[in-house]
Amino acid sequence: MKNRKRNRMLEFDYSSDNLYFVTICVQDRICYFGNVGTGRDLSVPIDNPNNPNQKMRLNEFGKIAHGQWEWLGNQYSYIVLHSFIVMPNHVHGIIEINSNLGKDNFIKIKSLSELIGAYKTTSSKQIHLLGNDKFAWQRSFYDHIIRDEAAYERICNYIDTNAEKWIDDTFYE
Repeated sequence: MKNRKRNRMLEFDYSSDNLYFVTICVQDRICYFGNVGTGRDLSVPIDNPNNPNQKMRLNEFGKIAHGQWEWLGNQYSYIVLHSFIVMPNHVHGIIEINSNLGKDNFIKIKSLSELIGAYKTTSSKQIHLLGNDKFAWQRSFYDHIIRDEAAYERICNYIDTNAEKWIDDTFYE
């Protein structure tokens, strides 16, 4: 087996209080979650109440991907969900881990990998239950530790305008 590139920063505690930008891709970049409008379609109302300017139209699988992100925020009291978008074949989001929000001081704070694992597992299961047994997430995910306000603003803007720039996106297929 060939050596894989390490995805996470060595010696960093990914359960520590921080803001994390994540990108999670569908296996083989298959567009399972809906489509991005073009031309006049861009003015049609969108499914994402957090971003009314979003141009992405979610199908039933995309709505699951969106709903499970919200579930993640409700499931774990110590995380805060910031900007998020479901694209045709990937999702982008910002997760904040804040141990001060934990309802119980004795609760074990899950790492970012464990949180994303919970998201991927529960969303996959629901998509499979709807009859799409071929759906799979790509192994692992991309993350970036947000270190300052300028980076946070830049990443939020990237997420909020991602659908408008779909044709230029590296995940466009």
